[in-house]
Amino acid sequence: MTFVLDAPERSTIPVAVVAPPRGIVRAARFLVRSGPAHAVMIALSLAAVAPLMSLAITAFSPSSVAGGGTAGFTLDNFAYVFATIPMAEMMLDTTIMALAMTVAQLLVALFAAYAFALYEFRGKKLLYLLFVSSWLVPFQVTMIPNYVLVSQLGLLNTIAGVIVPNLCSAFAVIMLRQHVRAIPRELIDAASIDGRGSWATLWLVVVPNLRPALASLAVVLFISAWNDYTWPLIVMQQDPSVVQVGIRSFLGAEGNNWGAIMAASGLACLPVFALYLVLQRRIVDGFVRSGLK
Repeated sequence: MTFVLDAPERSTIPVAVVAPPRGIVRAARFLVRSGPAHAVMIALSLAAVAPLMSLAITAFSPSSVAGGGTAGFTLDNFAYVFATIPMAEMMLDTTIMALAMTVAQLLVALFAAYAFALYEFRGKKLLYLLFVSSWLVPFQVTMIPNYVLVSQLGLLNTIAGVIVPNLCSAFAVIMLRQHVRAIPRELIDAASIDGRGSWATLWLVVVPNLRPALASLAVVLFISAWNDYTWPLIVMQQDPSVVQVGIRSFLGAEGNNWGAIMAASGLACLPVFALYLVLQRRIVDGFVRSGLK
């Protein structure tokens, strides 16, 4: 007796295939394509924010010794800073120093960039090359000659001694020269046809077109001057009247007062934040146009 197994008959009922929603598909594709990049950006953002969080936690911590704050909230560290050092006077002197350096560097850079970009004169390329070369010289090379110059001028332990060697910034000249060259030549020629001289063309045509670049450059120069520590430390050895040098008072052989250091550092950050908030729109515009990041 033999049994024969017949093949099962195929079902004639159509089977519906359920496709995933388009939103899920798009989200999956987004995660595959952009997930690693976003993970890296999140990690970098956390690394950038972590020091600020540490500063805030330590500054407002009740314990002000050895960076080991206890739970709680207090303003004692800020009160201790104002009671120990003349913080308000230091902030004022530092603001004057940073503003003076920023304004001077902007004016010198504006005049130099205007000349390098729009005028032809003998030795122009060589002079510009010297400007660029000075930007590449390390600070340690010019430190001693500048100190001798400031000493001979009698400017040691003064704010002027910090400002004078930093009246010109090669970086600012290079950056503004590129922006001036980007201004349409027709605007300059039209001003010349209207009878405008070089001085009037600079302030009525060039400067209005450079406002975003000048704003972004002003913030960069101000932050650079505000955060400079080494040169003020060298010049103002007997009169630490700037914030960067004054914070050093809380460092000692018996221990560092981290709470006071972080409180003073937080106060020192406020003028920079205020300047950024005021010029935020122009800064972003200037950075986008210049490619500076």
